[in-house]
Amino acid sequence: MQYLNLEHVSKSYGEKVLFNDLNLTISKGEKIALIARNGTGKSTLLEIIAGEQSAEGELAKVHTANDITIYYLRQDPDFDKDASVIEALYNSDNPNIQLLKAYNEALILKDEAKVEELMIQIDNNEIWSLDAKVKETLFRLNISDLSQKISSLSGGQKKRVALAKMIIDEPDFIILDEPTNHLDLDMVEWLEDYLLNDRLTILMVTHDRYFLETVCNQIIELEGGNIYTYRGGYSDYLVKKAARQENDAVQHEKLKQLYKKELDWVRRMPQGRGTKAKSRVDKFDEIKTDYKSHQKEEEIKLHVKSSRLGGKILEAHYISKAFGDTKILTDFNYKFRKYERVGIVGNNGTGKTTFINILTQKIKPDSGKIIKGETVTFGYYKQEGLPADTNKRVIDVIRDIAEFIPLDKGKKLTAESLLERFLFPRSQQQVYVSKLSGGERRRLYLLSVLMANPNFLILDEPTNDLDIMTLNILEDYLMDFPGCLIVVSHDRFLLDKLVEHLFILDGSGNVKDYNGRYSDFRKEAKIKAPSTTKNQSSNEDKNIDIKEKKRIKNKISSLEKKISQLELKKKQIEEKFLDTTLSIEKINELSTSLEGVKTELESCEDEWIEYSEM
Repeated sequence: MQYLNLEHVSKSYGEKVLFNDLNLTISKGEKIALIARNGTGKSTLLEIIAGEQSAEGELAKVHTANDITIYYLRQDPDFDKDASVIEALYNSDNPNIQLLKAYNEALILKDEAKVEELMIQIDNNEIWSLDAKVKETLFRLNISDLSQKISSLSGGQKKRVALAKMIIDEPDFIILDEPTNHLDLDMVEWLEDYLLNDRLTILMVTHDRYFLETVCNQIIELEGGNIYTYRGGYSDYLVKKAARQENDAVQHEKLKQLYKKELDWVRRMPQGRGTKAKSRVDKFDEIKTDYKSHQKEEEIKLHVKSSRLGGKILEAHYISKAFGDTKILTDFNYKFRKYERVGIVGNNGTGKTTFINILTQKIKPDSGKIIKGETVTFGYYKQEGLPADTNKRVIDVIRDIAEFIPLDKGKKLTAESLLERFLFPRSQQQVYVSKLSGGERRRLYLLSVLMANPNFLILDEPTNDLDIMTLNILEDYLMDFPGCLIVVSHDRFLLDKLVEHLFILDGSGNVKDYNGRYSDFRKEAKIKAPSTTKNQSSNEDKNIDIKEKKRIKNKISSLEKKISQLELKKKQIEEKFLDTTLSIEKINELSTSLEGVKTELESCEDEWIEYSEM
């Protein structure tokens, strides 16, 4: 069944043609990724497909199947700013979802009578499983305060609310624009598992290459205003892209070399969860060998000459930092070595950026001290983005920092040449910063950091809003970077490729130093705390008889009722603490009661998780 049919679609802005006479068909069950450089129309094409922009061309046609539900997840979700989280999540015509909305609103208002009434209705309609799905989704995406106003949320929080709504709505066809931005690594992996559902049909724009490899079965590339189609995941795309460039005698030799080098790396990356059979790996190796056999181009290297690093680099002596009760670091002690490459990982809110700001002495620790070597020159790429004057031309932003970067053997790389290397052709170098797309501004900011020629480079989430072509070039540059490197990133591919070991922040002040790649760390973590895979679940389901299934379902329903009652009781006790006339004896009594409720609630939640996995 065809979900989408695009015919003869064009789009331009003034003299800039984004694409011309495009044709695209998406059928049920396909999981397609759209790849293109920043500023070439990826988001515009998604908006046309979603019906939010009109297509150009006399013969243009955009047709979607009538009997399917479609959900469009934008890069910046558009909610009613006056709505609460619960109102945004449950904005649906589905009567079951509306019933759950009323139930959760009654919980927030502590209306016991209404809660009891709605619990009976939910029981009668047998939708506790939907409520369980909603609760798991909110838990996985770290959404806890349903009464919070949308206007008070950060961009990342809005993205997670939009993802939660998508999963609750259960659409047939999902259009995703950078779905992994602002998600921590656990959330990304959980989202991967959700999108692998055979029922779903997906069109997405993403720069997450492991995500592309795991989820997608087709990649389409928008290049030069045309669409090229590649069957398979990211590794298949690399092979077929390189072959197409070779066959078409494409002139972009630097990009071709990058694809080949990354292709070689992809073959060594860890096996996707159940997605790569040995036969596929063997076939891939044969293709790579055949492809390499007739290549004669010289490998392109950029040997940057950074300033010398002395014996003392950067030392952290028993650093501690906390904000109130939230501990970021506790007695962190470490001496950085020459040319060290470290990745910093941890869930959102564990203090990764604060950790970096302490190391660079932008924030003072509560105790301990930082000692920086005299020869160290930091280059710090921050999440906030480009601080440059938007009324400057692109070339002037870079020239204001330096006219050139010194290379080995007395050679120089000019500002213009570096810009070209990072996909700013000479014509675009004369464009004002204000005219650049968000991704292009990020790319320019990255260049401004590199142009200062640091010998200790710190990158805080460098991959957000960058396209895959830029990421390939950045990684190639960093592989040859002659200095220390710290990378804070949710990009698993980038971490695996660039860093030698990890600092893992656990959110309670501890920092684990793991010697190895991120994927190795995740693999070990899963061995220590194995989770039930989809295949295991499927096989186990076959061995559970109908009676046992019913028992588990009833137990989950019973636990959910009890959890709701305990949550209500907890809120009622907490409310009593607001009374300023309470005696010491009454405060102690309430504290004891509250601890008892919390313990019982935690026990019920643990039991609910156990039965849900069954």
